[in-house]
Amino acid sequence: MTHPPDSPPGSLPAAEPAAAAPPLDPMAVIRSRSYLSALVLAAVLGIPISAIAYGFLALVDKIQTGLFDQWPHHLFGSQVPAWWPVPLVALCGLLVGMTIRFLPGNGGHSPAFGFHTDGGAPIDRELPGIVLAALVTLALGAVLGPEAPLIAIGGGLAALTVRLLKRDAPPMALTIMASAGSFAAISTLLGSPLLGAFLIMEVAGVSGVTLSLVALPGLLASGMGALVFVGLDSWTGLGTFSLALTSVPAAVDPTVATMAWALVIGVAAAALAWVVRFVGLALRPVVHLNRVLVTACFGALVGVSAMVYQLVSGHAATQVLFSGQSALPTLVEHAADYSVGVLVLLIACKMLAYGLSLSAFRGGPVFPAMFIGAALGIAMSGLPGMSLAPAIAAGIGAMCAAMLRLPLTSTLLATLLLGSDGVAVTPQVVVAVVVAFVITMVVPGPALPEDPATDRPRLPAQQAQGPVGVAPAAPH
Repeated sequence: MTHPPDSPPGSLPAAEPAAAAPPLDPMAVIRSRSYLSALVLAAVLGIPISAIAYGFLALVDKIQTGLFDQWPHHLFGSQVPAWWPVPLVALCGLLVGMTIRFLPGNGGHSPAFGFHTDGGAPIDRELPGIVLAALVTLALGAVLGPEAPLIAIGGGLAALTVRLLKRDAPPMALTIMASAGSFAAISTLLGSPLLGAFLIMEVAGVSGVTLSLVALPGLLASGMGALVFVGLDSWTGLGTFSLALTSVPAAVDPTVATMAWALVIGVAAAALAWVVRFVGLALRPVVHLNRVLVTACFGALVGVSAMVYQLVSGHAATQVLFSGQSALPTLVEHAADYSVGVLVLLIACKMLAYGLSLSAFRGGPVFPAMFIGAALGIAMSGLPGMSLAPAIAAGIGAMCAAMLRLPLTSTLLATLLLGSDGVAVTPQVVVAVVVAFVITMVVPGPALPEDPATDRPRLPAQQAQGPVGVAPAAPH
């Protein structure tokens, strides 16, 4: 291979044009023995992976209940002091910072950059750090959800199993089985196996031939996972850990007024999401100054925001803490008990805690966005011509669309959450989601101070290059 005549001395030789790969025939692949074996393996792997995910969620719930409910009541009686969350969330920051700093894998992707699937499933040596960082984040009060860690854990366990069974497994096989493991891990977390599968596929941008090949093992593993979740709930009595509303507001037919207010909710949600992302990204350089100390301080600030909310409103500080998954049904059921002023305070404190958590902790962004969106909808449900059900659904859908930038998943989240009444509010949800998504994509967002793929600050020479090909800086 020779240099082109006009190439400068010392340059790399020009690459020979690669032969065009033959088009992939999905039907031939599906009929193959190896793909049928992959389907069987996906069904088998769905059982232990979903059981591990269930155990992870049960452990998180047990620690939360012990530290924020049982222990303080034993120590202080019925009146738990408002300052109680502050040292616990500061300890959360200390432990998460140490995990990210000293264990391989950075504890997983930073949630400040949203979901990431381009890096593939985590390798086996990264899994302990991902599990520990997520467990501490979720159990000790940071405002993030379990969906992203479960996706990483499920995909990592499935990929590890494939590598142990066949070290020379092709990349496509690893991709398919890792996706199936992720499907199984969040099979019922969002209330429906199909919704969890849809989330993963939209995040990954799976379509065409790849969609056909990945969807079947994933859906099979997801179905097995849902069955395991139901069985473990019946056997252990610990709970389903599936998002569901215990009381659904009565739906109303769409009107001109509700459609107009849905547009306003979409605009408001886009603005709130911009602020949350700005807080999360703007604080990232500060985190890198001293990972452990800064994360502990941010944890204390999350606890302070919860304390302020309890002191001012008289409601529990736990409404500000955690992902909001367990607090959302109570918020909707008792929506009439909250004044607009209290709801505004709740949204502000939750947004601050959410932004701080995005900047330094490890978890998923879905559930806090849903909680803030629901609170926004409740606050706007008293407007002339607006009703509670479409306001809540539009708020959830719009906030998720603005934070996740996944409009289809956000629409399904909002409508399926309301059960049979979700069909009646779909027009309002669609309007709010489209408005929030378009504004989010059009309005310039906060600058990314670092490479999302490496979770490291960019060097000055790399600022123009973007995330592609950036070498990681020294860890902090």
